[in-house]
Amino acid sequence: MQNLVTVFGGSGFIGAQAVRQLAKSGWRIRVAVRNPAKAYAMRLHGDVGQIDIVQANIRNEASLRRALAGATASVNLVGVLKETGRQGFQALQVMGARNVAAAAKAEGVTRVVQMSAIGADADSESKYARTKAQGEAAVREIYPDAVVVRPSIVFGPDDDFFNRFAAMAQISPVLPLIGGGHTRFQPVFVGDVGKALAVAATAPEAAGQTYELGGPAAFTFRQLLELMLSEIGKRRVLLPLPWPAASLLGAAGDAADGLAGVIGASLSIPVTADQVILLKSDNVVSGAYPGLTELGITPTTLEAVLPSYLYRFRKGGQYADQEDRELAAV
Repeated sequence: MQNLVTVFGGSGFIGAQAVRQLAKSGWRIRVAVRNPAKAYAMRLHGDVGQIDIVQANIRNEASLRRALAGATASVNLVGVLKETGRQGFQALQVMGARNVAAAAKAEGVTRVVQMSAIGADADSESKYARTKAQGEAAVREIYPDAVVVRPSIVFGPDDDFFNRFAAMAQISPVLPLIGGGHTRFQPVFVGDVGKALAVAATAPEAAGQTYELGGPAAFTFRQLLELMLSEIGKRRVLLPLPWPAASLLGAAGDAADGLAGVIGASLSIPVTADQVILLKSDNVVSGAYPGLTELGITPTTLEAVLPSYLYRFRKGGQYADQEDRELAAV
């Protein structure tokens, strides 16, 4: 079936943006998810009948092939930031990536896009970064012309960074600066990532490319927390944690995640041990690969978007003006 793309993980934070952009470009989209009942709203991102929701599990070949039947392109966005139960790095980011590519090849799909991350490195001490690189290699063994997309930290209304630390700031007088807060990031807007994925899935010139996606400016971890606190109008102590202390916090995060799985409740510790390892390296574009500009996308600034969703953490919410926030931060 011509003009059909299957998006695995298409109902998530990034996937919803990719689906919206593909729909705007006139593609028919099949959103493949584990639980279709939770993704019904995805149909609202396109015209009537343009977006279909199907069940698929990246561990199950038959479900993958059903999801890919008749498609001309496949976009795999399935991944995790931390391991929980069966949702492990190896299972999802390596074996899952290989399974999707193999099923796509069996169904005659001509374009495959694999979501990775800046910092993907087969030799990394971080299991997350290592499995992201292994997933890239597994896909390119099957599709040498696959497109790999590596974003820096992604921000937007449902992100896992600014929302997490803004929520912490509601209850804690102290926010941790892992490793002193010197790690550099190049935050990229989720809408820009969605546009990049849509181009990667459709543009002939994208075949075989690796794209590193970063926003227009780099910030240290400290600067990002300061920007967040300014936006929500709160003063908090930013406590530098040397790497040994950060590693202990990460170990506590792992233990809390394990306990949460037993008791069925979330315990809020901001990092895992693997994430502490990741934070020892800057997360910015290297300049060795094309990025948003080469995809024809003008990067969106952090300052232009943060007010649109962090307002809910302010005293007075969206009705608090800049003067109110500045007074609250004094």
